[in-house]
Amino acid sequence: MRTAFLTGSISRRAGGMFTSIRRTGQALAEQGVDVNVIGLSDGDTSADLPAWAPLKPVICDSWPPRAFGYAPELYGRLSKVNPDLVHVQGLWMYPSLANLHWSSRMARPYLISPRGMLDPWALQNSRWKKQIVRWSFENRHLSRASCLHALCQSEHRSLRAIGLSNPICVIPNGVDLDDEPSASVPDSVANLSRNRRVLAFVGRIHPKKGLPELISAWTKVRRANPRLADEWSVLIAGWDQGGHAAVLERQIRAAGLESDVHLIGPHYGEEKTALLRSASGFVLPSKSEGLPMAVLEAWAQRLPVAITLECNLPEAFSHQAAVELEPGVDGIARGLSNLLTMPDGERSAMGQRGRTLVEKQFSWQSIAAQMHSTYCWLLGGGAPPDFVERN
Repeated sequence: MRTAFLTGSISRRAGGMFTSIRRTGQALAEQGVDVNVIGLSDGDTSADLPAWAPLKPVICDSWPPRAFGYAPELYGRLSKVNPDLVHVQGLWMYPSLANLHWSSRMARPYLISPRGMLDPWALQNSRWKKQIVRWSFENRHLSRASCLHALCQSEHRSLRAIGLSNPICVIPNGVDLDDEPSASVPDSVANLSRNRRVLAFVGRIHPKKGLPELISAWTKVRRANPRLADEWSVLIAGWDQGGHAAVLERQIRAAGLESDVHLIGPHYGEEKTALLRSASGFVLPSKSEGLPMAVLEAWAQRLPVAITLECNLPEAFSHQAAVELEPGVDGIARGLSNLLTMPDGERSAMGQRGRTLVEKQFSWQSIAAQMHSTYCWLLGGGAPPDFVERN
């Protein structure tokens, strides 16, 4: 079986998708699938290519504007691979259009993983640009897909809510479980935490992550309980998108939180793992997610987490592995207070429940096995796997 992954980026600039797409492909290759990755180049491509081994992504140069990613050579690269099935990762970019033309000519099946890009908040963000792309080709591309991939039941409902009637497979993201000792505590933690416990955020610095609300909520928390400011620091690690970091820095200064809340830039690989291992809690007040890799990675390090319902991890609450952050500044402040004032033993138990959850439900091997079953069904017919829902 030969499949082609089409993606807008194969580097860290894809955020959590860099891990989820790469590890899915690698795990599928371990199960005997011939995985061919075709992606667009960016400033971090060369540095991140080795992480894909043993896969060897084909890189296509794109023309401006980068947000659309027009790459004239991509269609020819796809034709040269000549896959039995195409797996499109993400939306709104030229790879969708190239696949639409190729699949129409070759009459081969394809699967689309929107990865949260069709959730209500995501559709409203840059709404008119996305409407133009939808009317031009993405609606046709979606409607003709042999199957859609939802990361969770919430994303499944979002796909149905916009009228898509394709079969949908519900398969989550996974996480690597590595208990090998990491490097020493990062300087970013040692220099800024000042022997206080660390509440960490890891992810894109983007409005959908709810960081302005987090900073405002922290102001309320320290006003209500000044002792917490002496015991905890908030470290925000991630790469800036669209200048949002400067907005947050101004907010931190205006609120007088320079000693409590710190933007520490992007952390990747072992540096990110070391940051999580040195933290005492994790927070993600997001307004929209497919299924956030950062939460799974925090659980893998046995961290108690505070997240919103929009993170699309209902298991977090049913398994008592997270504190819920309700919408708005007041709701986030209440959730933070609940997490930070919890006895140490209860926080540790919550983090261990998160670790147990990812061990049981979010291993890459089981996720690749489900995806492989989906591919076999799309190519061979017969009854769909039990995690595929037909409308």
